[in-house]
Amino acid sequence: MSTLRNLAEEHTHLRPADIDHLHRIAGDWQLLSDLSFADLLLWVPVDADGTFLCVAQVRPTTAPTAYLDDQVGRIVGGPEVAHLEVAHRQGRIWREGDPVWYGDVPARHEAVPVRLRSTDGEAGEVIAVVGRDTNLSTARTPSQLELNYLTTADDLAQMIADGTFPPPRHPGETTSAPRVGDGLVRLDAGGKVTYASPNAQSAYRRLGYASHLVGEDLAVLHRRLAGDPLEGTDAANGILAALRGEAPPRREIDARGATMLTRALPLMPAGVPIGALVLVRDITEVRRRDRALITKDATIREIHHRVKNNLQTVAALLRLQARRVSMPEARIALEESVRRVASIALVHETLSMSSDEAVEFDGIVDRVASAATEVAATESTVGMRREGSFGVLPAEVATSLVMVLNELLLNAVEHGFPPPAGAVAPPLSVVSGPAGAVVSGPAGAVAPEVVVSVHRFRKMLHVSVTDNGRGLPPGFDAEGGGNLGLQIVRALVTGELRGTIELRDGAKGGTEATLVVPLVRNEGRSAG
Repeated sequence: MSTLRNLAEEHTHLRPADIDHLHRIAGDWQLLSDLSFADLLLWVPVDADGTFLCVAQVRPTTAPTAYLDDQVGRIVGGPEVAHLEVAHRQGRIWREGDPVWYGDVPARHEAVPVRLRSTDGEAGEVIAVVGRDTNLSTARTPSQLELNYLTTADDLAQMIADGTFPPPRHPGETTSAPRVGDGLVRLDAGGKVTYASPNAQSAYRRLGYASHLVGEDLAVLHRRLAGDPLEGTDAANGILAALRGEAPPRREIDARGATMLTRALPLMPAGVPIGALVLVRDITEVRRRDRALITKDATIREIHHRVKNNLQTVAALLRLQARRVSMPEARIALEESVRRVASIALVHETLSMSSDEAVEFDGIVDRVASAATEVAATESTVGMRREGSFGVLPAEVATSLVMVLNELLLNAVEHGFPPPAGAVAPPLSVVSGPAGAVVSGPAGAVAPEVVVSVHRFRKMLHVSVTDNGRGLPPGFDAEGGGNLGLQIVRALVTGELRGTIELRDGAKGGTEATLVVPLVRNEGRSAG
């Protein structure tokens, strides 16, 4: 299905500002549709001969639709759109004419011209027409609620024709709530309630107001009901702003353990302030769930923080034990354990500062790589560089992957660049460059370097760790050989990560370790 913008750009000469205004109408016109008990169709003129294109449609949630089929993309002309032509050329709301039939459905046509006001507030030319088509098959004597809905709908329709509806949207606001069926209150020019729907009355009753709303000054009532005086003042000021013709941001009122969301809209047909429309919604359960989620998130972050602290304590104890051990092999084994524990602690440290169970992995890899160069048992300074971005990874992937990369980086540094027996390594200098640290040595020497490359492709994470060292030892068994670190790597990659790993000599010398990790878990949960 083509979008409003695509259709308008393809078939009309509307300016970008015109199309943006039509988008604002389509983003807020469910309100008008529900109040009108009618389908709304947004028609734009295609050419000068009276042909119109439907670029958007909305159906009412308060009444049956007049159209079983979607009308978006339909181009019509002639007598069928005579009412649209009148509204477009004369710039007035068209309400004349007899009912028409769509198959077995009788419908009443109305046409509302759409204007975009200029920056200086002047009403501009008509850029489109909103067709308001009501299904008459269930017509009956309207109730008080329906009469108030229809009266308010007429006021908003006139504001569309004036170019004053919809109001500008405040940053961060969505169009999801509240809606007409949640609760509607109509105010006169003095701010007194002239009508309150049953759902609105129920919402205020949950806040502690048991009397009928009609006749109440709503701004004063909001100030009185709110448990927080500042919140009550903000809610009251929102009502007063709407009565002045402004469109304030949505407000929440908390009282007696209940929460109500309010949206105030000015009613200014023909530019005359006649009152305001206030939509209300009881969001008590929504906020209760939000608070529960916030508490849960805080608890999870605290758990990660404590796990990180415990891991750091274990690493410190292992480090102390390593200092007391006289056997070099035992000391090296304990130091390797310290590094493994510390790499896992990095993930939990990041998770303790995150609001979800996912981490930005690039920073973790960079810290692990830096640590590998600092603690490696080699006399040469090795440069580290990362190409590409890991992005955000879920905790279950990050925890295993950081251990894998830690082992691969340590292996590359310690075994790829060992100093010659009895030789003193020549001094190396580090030069900062745009791609990271570049290590240079004596004239003609190849600077020791380890590169971590990563890219995502079709829900798979492809990672390689490449060095320009001496390469794999002769007779190395790529499947089962290697030290404890490589055994850990294979177990984690094939087990926890459900991926594959390959160790081989690099194309230009050195060693290359390549692993492929799926980012979609077998349980159906995506990590990408």
